[in-house]
Amino acid sequence: MVIGATGQIGRAAVTALAGDGWEVTAVSRGGDRDESWPAEVRTARADRADDGALAAAVGDGCEVLVDMVAYGPAHARQLVSLADRVGSAVVVSSISVYEDDKGRGFDTQGEPDGFPRYPVPLTEDQRTVPPGDTSYSTRKAGLERELLAAGDRLPTTLLRAGAIHGPHCRTPRELYFVKRNLDGRTRRVLPFGGGSRFHPASVHNIAELIRLAAARPGTRALNAVDPDAPTVAEIAAAIDAVMGAGVGTVLLDGPPPSTAVGDTPWSVPLPVVCDMSAAERELGYRAVVRYADRLPETVAWIEGQLAGRDWREAYPRMFQTYGDLFDYAAEDAYLDSLGA
Repeated sequence: MVIGATGQIGRAAVTALAGDGWEVTAVSRGGDRDESWPAEVRTARADRADDGALAAAVGDGCEVLVDMVAYGPAHARQLVSLADRVGSAVVVSSISVYEDDKGRGFDTQGEPDGFPRYPVPLTEDQRTVPPGDTSYSTRKAGLERELLAAGDRLPTTLLRAGAIHGPHCRTPRELYFVKRNLDGRTRRVLPFGGGSRFHPASVHNIAELIRLAAARPGTRALNAVDPDAPTVAEIAAAIDAVMGAGVGTVLLDGPPPSTAVGDTPWSVPLPVVCDMSAAERELGYRAVVRYADRLPETVAWIEGQLAGRDWREAYPRMFQTYGDLFDYAAEDAYLDSLGA
């Protein structure tokens, strides 16, 4: 059973599991079917926030329950309550649960010297933020803690995903460069020398991890990222190549001069790069794609979503999360001030 099956990761996970011979029930609020799924995939309608509806969808039980949308301790307890009918679980978490040895994590990055200094690469034994209700990170940490503690009742693999990319994403970081190219922008600003690295994670690689974890139940937390972590300058260049765009880049040594100029969704002052050795060791994992492999389909999806629409209509969550990513007037004024 796959909860959140019509989301970005869920679509790919259903395909991977069905291809591996599993009898898959795809659960979503609308009970919809993706056209790429094999005909034998069943669908069911349930809101995972409704305990009764989710329990009814599970019915007499399933060997593996895959949850794309679990968020917080309450959802963890909901899953554990079904342990007598579920063999094991695979639950998507986030690398945002990590904090450094001074207690700095993603929630402190706006504070002075607040960005975490993680080891490179970052392994799963790195400490995590205290669980709580204050943020996405603390709620994911609470989800993890409850599920790991209940591993004797419900063996659960937690997958700590990085910067997810692929079609159907509601907050695609690639939008930052795709829209600029569509708008004919010929100049851009990249802070930190264009060297920011925030580890991406393809939906196809996450789906492969889900497929492997389903066949090898256990209680564990594993990183879920691509085999490489390109810099933001490399990502920009790769998107330019896909779109046939020629753009001049001004590299700044330090941070963005303002939130309206050069503050990309990847712009971090210190690298966030994860290690995948544990997944390779425990699951026999090998990545199925690299970042650039699937970039054309990501770009095409974003272009299709933008066609004839304001970007804030097409991607309202991007606007809510990052604000106005396309303040060209502020960007041009800054570049003109440099004589760039």
